[in-house]
Amino acid sequence: MPDYRGRIAPTPTGYLHLGHARTFGCAFERCRLAGGTLIYRLEDLDQARCRPEYAMAAMEDLRWFGLDWQEGPDVGGPHAPYIQSQRGDWHRAIWRRLKDRGWIYPSHHSRKEVAAARQAANAPNEGDPAEELFPTDLRPTPGTGQNRTEPGEVNWRFRVPDGETIRFEDGRCGTRAYTAGRDFGDFIVWRRDGFAAYDLAVVADDHAMHITEVVRGEDLLLATARQLLLYRALDWEPPAWYHTALVRDHEGRRLAKRHADLSIRALASLNWKASDLWHHLPEGFSLG
Repeated sequence: MPDYRGRIAPTPTGYLHLGHARTFGCAFERCRLAGGTLIYRLEDLDQARCRPEYAMAAMEDLRWFGLDWQEGPDVGGPHAPYIQSQRGDWHRAIWRRLKDRGWIYPSHHSRKEVAAARQAANAPNEGDPAEELFPTDLRPTPGTGQNRTEPGEVNWRFRVPDGETIRFEDGRCGTRAYTAGRDFGDFIVWRRDGFAAYDLAVVADDHAMHITEVVRGEDLLLATARQLLLYRALDWEPPAWYHTALVRDHEGRRLAKRHADLSIRALASLNWKASDLWHHLPEGFSLG
């Protein structure tokens, strides 16, 4: 597969842990076996939590782990910038395209107002319990906001096709299916703080960087259904998908950046070798 293009995309809100090692290691190995190009993209749109020291540490830790990439903030490439917060003009261009096609609308409602509307409608989630469905009663009239030329200080949501089931084939998890309006509702594509939301940003940047396969954790399977709607709305061909199993602690909870003692950096400081770390990861890959 000479045209394979993969990516690793850390978010610098803390030190990378074993779960990141598995996911990024899997992305690296799948790209290596395909003879492809690996892109490093820093996803730093959460300006309140992202820090430069974590961004630098992520590169250092992944290099120590044995990964390398052919395009990225430190090595350049034809699709720069590879720092997501510097790609605002591109993200706004995609916002305009979605707005002009009538897919998105401004949503002024606070979290408190959304929660109150859900409670009043007595509408419990039927799908993923972690997904808080946006009440359809809060949708504005179709065409609202079409005269806007800039997003402004307001959230923008994608209007999902209620009742449509979005199916896709995952390289590890097989066939997956999620129903709009049940498993997920109208989702935010632009945040009131002036940045694109996760779903819009990754779709826009994966398309611009010609990513052919997205490798990430299985906690983002549902996000794939939302993102496929964006690909369709933009008339873009989606990539292939491969979602890795999550690394969990002894109580069965998936690792988070609060597990500082299981960070790559902490284990390296305890004289672990990168080769030892690979062998201790479930679904691990060898560097050989």
